[in-house]
Amino acid sequence: MDQIAPHIPVMLNEVLAALSPKGNETYVDGTLGAGGYTRAILDAAPACHVVAFDRDQTAHDLASAWADKYQGRLTLVKNSFANLEQALQDLEVESVDAVILDLGVSSMQFDEGDRGFSFRFNAPLDMRMDRTSGETAADLVNNLPEKELADLIYLYGEERKSRQIASAIVRRRTEQKIETTFQLANIVRDVLHFSKKDKSDPATRTFQALRIAVNDELGELESVLEAAEKMLKENGRLIVVTFHSLEDRIVKNFLGSRAKPAPSPSRHLPSVVDESANSRLSFSLLTKKPVLPTEQEMKINSRSRSAKLRAAIRRAV
Repeated sequence: MDQIAPHIPVMLNEVLAALSPKGNETYVDGTLGAGGYTRAILDAAPACHVVAFDRDQTAHDLASAWADKYQGRLTLVKNSFANLEQALQDLEVESVDAVILDLGVSSMQFDEGDRGFSFRFNAPLDMRMDRTSGETAADLVNNLPEKELADLIYLYGEERKSRQIASAIVRRRTEQKIETTFQLANIVRDVLHFSKKDKSDPATRTFQALRIAVNDELGELESVLEAAEKMLKENGRLIVVTFHSLEDRIVKNFLGSRAKPAPSPSRHLPSVVDESANSRLSFSLLTKKPVLPTEQEMKINSRSRSAKLRAAIRRAV
């Protein structure tokens, strides 16, 4: 049986450096998880306050073991970070000094076999962050039309053989309902001819695609970026750690569209100032290029290998 790996917050030193925590400031940790970022921030600035979001009940259960230590300085919110603006308003928090986002699935969620995130365990094909509502991965693989399933695997998993995989899934589900991680992983491996010599399991991209779709991860990322833009104070900081190219592209494009001056008009055309474009210049980049984990961290924590950190400062409105 696989050993459950201890939770190690990815790029913690780089996150703290970008944040530079100070007393009497209020920070949002959009992804509480095992509390790595939240606890480090609270310890680094003893007078600061953290509002920590997570829709996963497991994260809140874990927090019960350590949250009392920070009584009065920690507010736990069981909600998706996509609802950040409304949740803060409900708490009567008008603005915050930073929003920190660690995207994707935490190691503790991968290590909980019954969640269905990992094909290391034979478990129900669930993959929901919030297990109380919404469609499961099993619902998608058993009910989506073949073309929609192929498109989903291609777009969210960046899997070139998505059509063959979707076709194989549809054939198999006519014989037997696909209910477990092992069933799905083996279907994908049969299509892609998995060998134990391969560096990564070929089912990885299909599992990623289903997880993103089940949890609307990209839509929620777009929502939280816009909410952070509204809720950050002047000079407030937005810090985002991504784990795959789809996430990073959204963050890069969002910050790029709000941190670059409007292009100068051609000298061959009438001079027209696009005030709407300039009005979107709401951030200054702290990181012109993504910050990557150190070689040492990648050796210690394999999850960090694909991580990229981008950060920006909120400009005056």
